[in-house]
Amino acid sequence: MALIRWEPVPMNRFFNSLFDTPTAQHMATRRWLPATDLIESDTHYVLRADLPGISEDDIHVELDNDVLTISGERRTEQRRSENGYHRIERSSGSFRRSVRLPKGVDAEQIAANFDKGVLEVSIPKPEQVKPRKVAVTVGREQPETIESGDAAETSEPQAA
Repeated sequence: MALIRWEPVPMNRFFNSLFDTPTAQHMATRRWLPATDLIESDTHYVLRADLPGISEDDIHVELDNDVLTISGERRTEQRRSENGYHRIERSSGSFRRSVRLPKGVDAEQIAANFDKGVLEVSIPKPEQVKPRKVAVTVGREQPETIESGDAAETSEPQAA
């Protein structure tokens, strides 16, 4: 059994880590991606994305070459604080999430709904091509017929 050594963290360091402000250098590289879930049922795929603070006009859903892409932009509010400390922790900016779907998805049947900051895209599964069963005959039960022009020839040998 391994022992875990617990070392207490000074309280001021603990609280400072909660409120560490990213530097300007880190702000430029910080990217916002919405949390997404992809759920599969017997008949559909459902993609849900949390998009708080985004207007439905700023959301785009498209299907191109079996790749479903949701994209949009969350804009920041510009506020000034004259007499106090001003802090912004929420990320903003444009985002793009893509997922490859199986071949044969009907783009006309895809439906998207946006309610209370959650985008839900319902994608019907494509019809699966069912294998075709080929009957196997034994011996000469059915002669093979070859059609050429107007006359039909059989592959059975002709008597000479």
